[in-house]
Amino acid sequence: MTKQDKAIIAVSGGMDSCITAAIAAKDYELVFLHVNYGQRTEKRELKSFNDIADFYGVTNRMVVDQKHLSFIGGSSLTDKNIEVSKADLASTKIPTSYVPFRNAHILSACVSWAEVINANAIFIGAVWEDSSGYPDCKPEFFKAFEKVVEIGTKPSTQIKIVTPIINFTKKDIVLKGLELNAPLYLTWSCYQEEEEACGVCDSCAFRLKGFQLAGLEDPIKYKVKPIYKE
Repeated sequence: MTKQDKAIIAVSGGMDSCITAAIAAKDYELVFLHVNYGQRTEKRELKSFNDIADFYGVTNRMVVDQKHLSFIGGSSLTDKNIEVSKADLASTKIPTSYVPFRNAHILSACVSWAEVINANAIFIGAVWEDSSGYPDCKPEFFKAFEKVVEIGTKPSTQIKIVTPIINFTKKDIVLKGLELNAPLYLTWSCYQEEEEACGVCDSCAFRLKGFQLAGLEDPIKYKVKPIYKE
């Protein structure tokens, strides 16, 4: 493997995708793809995407419009009539923030582009063990999707789906970010605010818990900073 090998990184602008990009940067030429799908914090996430791309010197970047996900609805991230669930880290119930089958849409865009630019891999920062239990974050989902890619692309196409932090906890992710000198201060995780993170949505809660368990201060601003325990 050489740095001439390209990898498309699905970069939301959040902490998980930033760490995933940092891991991929060790072995691949980075190509960044971001999806705008009508989410509440679309502008803020896009800013983080571009800031992270600038940090890693990524010139080959694409922003994909998937607004149909907001028209489909069913998620508090895309429908302001649905309240964003407050964090309940002990719950096994899928929260209102789940966007139905979103990762399949994101990966499909990545695969189409990968075929054109001859990318060897697609990296996505999905997390299962310490996530909100989204069904499209399961390890078996990505294995199955990789098989779909094999069947549905040209015979000469070889693209692997890489989920390097799929079994990490948020504490693991924070510590890996520190190890790789990833720019976590540029990332944005909040599901409902764009100026100061709310601190109480699922995404904020998992992030804050990760920093707290790692014994580190989160570099972004929060309206409130609850204490999240093991």
